[in-house]
Amino acid sequence: MLEQKNKILFAIEEISQQMATLARDIHAQPELSFEEHHASAALQAPLQAAGFSVTRGVAGLKTAFRARLDSGKPGPHVALLAEYDALPELGHACGHNLIGTASVAAAVALATSGTLQSGVLEVIGTPAEEEGGGKIIMADNGVFSGIDAVMMFHPREKNMMTRGALACVDATFKFYGKASHAASAPHLGISALDAVIQTFVGINALRQFFTDDVRVHGIITHGGSATNIVPAYAEAKFLMRAASVSGLQTVRSKVFAAAQGAAAMSGARLEIEEGLTYAERNNNLTLAGLFQANLEQLGLAAEAAPERGGVGSSDIGNVSQLTAAIHPYLRIGDVIPHTPEFAVAAASDRGIEAMLNAARALAMTTLDLQQADTLKNVRNEFLAWQSSVSQEK
Repeated sequence: MLEQKNKILFAIEEISQQMATLARDIHAQPELSFEEHHASAALQAPLQAAGFSVTRGVAGLKTAFRARLDSGKPGPHVALLAEYDALPELGHACGHNLIGTASVAAAVALATSGTLQSGVLEVIGTPAEEEGGGKIIMADNGVFSGIDAVMMFHPREKNMMTRGALACVDATFKFYGKASHAASAPHLGISALDAVIQTFVGINALRQFFTDDVRVHGIITHGGSATNIVPAYAEAKFLMRAASVSGLQTVRSKVFAAAQGAAAMSGARLEIEEGLTYAERNNNLTLAGLFQANLEQLGLAAEAAPERGGVGSSDIGNVSQLTAAIHPYLRIGDVIPHTPEFAVAAASDRGIEAMLNAARALAMTTLDLQQADTLKNVRNEFLAWQSSVSQEK
């Protein structure tokens, strides 16, 4: 096994400059959710060159893809997940340029080193993690059926193997009022903006009654057209989070009630557009232990994840409900995601090195899964978790 892993390390060293260029190219051309045409094509190219067969437009998503390499021998079916969408205004301030490239680098190394001797390896390109839930759509379309384990990495400010994530859902509240002259005939108008403001007030009044895991945050996306016109239309978007999907439903009902109450108070009519629900993350501890052991072989130590707070949400949570999954984090600097500083770090030398170390550990962990007993342990943990969840329901 050591000899095989050394082959992987050599293969990644051989492509390190190519992968660094790829990550920085995607970083320099940030694309929003479902619009990642350049990044998707750029990630597919080295996979095709390494012998993977590529299918585009997976699950009806134009920028989704799956690249498949079949050894022709029975064995594990492993998928490395690629993300590559960026944030509005901030670009790659969540480091998805590194995420996608790490999975591609790991897969190419496994293919070119000749170490993938059994089973099937895939790289699944999953668009729209930030806004739209690409993995949720793909999961609902059966993309992850039959896969034994999925893996990816995420850049962060420290190395963490089993950090959790909150369930979340977004909702857009659209209020329809009645326009009127704000000075000469305000009494004839119905202010949709007042309904938005009262929605914020109502939600803020709820905060003392939320449990500690809950987060609710919103923005006003439309507040009117002119100060001297009573706003006939106003709109706000909120994101609700909780530790689990079941807890999220309680939060959702309270937030929706606040918006409905604001509409009743103002006289405006309310329409609600709800997004997809991101599930909480189920970390496979056995698989995470394999990844950590490989990381330690590279000279990197893991730190404990925070016991409370400090977590966001990701659509890999939905995938982790279907199969064994890990989403470890590797340090790229003293930076927090979704900030300009993080965007800079995602193209830095330190960011590139973290991406290459992630690729090394992902590839080595994929190799570990070719051992029948190791795969069985990973699968048994997932099946036991799945059974416990079914019993709770």
